[in-house]
Amino acid sequence: MKKKILSTIAMLSAVAILSTACGKSETVRLATGGNTGTYYAYGTAVAQVLGGKTGVKFNVQSTGASKANIQLIAAGEVEMAVVQNDVMDYAYNGTDLFEGEKTDDFSSMAALYAEVCQIVADPSAGINSIEDLRGKNVSVGDAGSGVEFNAKQILGAYGITFDDIGKQNLSFSASADALKDDKIDAFFCTAGAPTTAIMDLATSNKISILSIDDEHAQKLIADYPFYTQYPIPAGTYAGVDQDAMTLAVKATFIVSNKLPEETVYNMTKALFENKEAIQSAHAKGAELDPQYAVEGVSVPFHPGAEKYYREIGVIQ
Repeated sequence: MKKKILSTIAMLSAVAILSTACGKSETVRLATGGNTGTYYAYGTAVAQVLGGKTGVKFNVQSTGASKANIQLIAAGEVEMAVVQNDVMDYAYNGTDLFEGEKTDDFSSMAALYAEVCQIVADPSAGINSIEDLRGKNVSVGDAGSGVEFNAKQILGAYGITFDDIGKQNLSFSASADALKDDKIDAFFCTAGAPTTAIMDLATSNKISILSIDDEHAQKLIADYPFYTQYPIPAGTYAGVDQDAMTLAVKATFIVSNKLPEETVYNMTKALFENKEAIQSAHAKGAELDPQYAVEGVSVPFHPGAEKYYREIGVIQ
């Protein structure tokens, strides 16, 4: 009888230990962006879905976005972040925004959705192409921002430097207001399309969206592999009745190299297998696609993400 009781106790203890082990959840701190922006809302939506599917507990944090997020991973303060794929390229290679600050403490997990390089112009200023920006007053985004580097690269492909324009460093909303008040002739805006600031501007002012022709687009993609071509269909903005072909960078999940392969594999798998649930929580979830997730990503994938992509055949 005593032997039977001891056996039962041992069995119950084993079950308790197993239950505790299975119930243990890993915590992943996810850096996003400002709490009124797309990164924060999208990250929160994904965290809710993935948390329920993987058992990982997500701690979503509002941050200063791309550059700050990469620095947070390098400092060990977060394990996952949303960033622009051009900014992470700068960090990984120690260029532009990260000149002299090279960091490779992170890996790619998945490109998520397009952030479109939109060049908005006032047609009455005689601007019909990017070449026409020479000598004009142009806002290139906040000083030191990813937008400013996009503008520098795109203009550079056409042989135009910042010295050739009346350069102003304004936010998207301030740029829209300045164009409305005839203080500038055009502005660069890298964001998901349609963008609220441009939509609001188009309701009161005639605008055009400039195209990047194929020759210059291919040159830019060859020089900066984080770019992809992207169409802005006619009708995206009020009064803009012609398609525009431009370039886009991608909002991308990156992860700390310290995260286990199994954890990142499970998160990547759950991300794509629960697209409908994520789309229901945030409209940008509609752009989730495994093939899109691996294109234009110049920083190596985490082994866990790579394992998933190889399984489904989007990486050979």
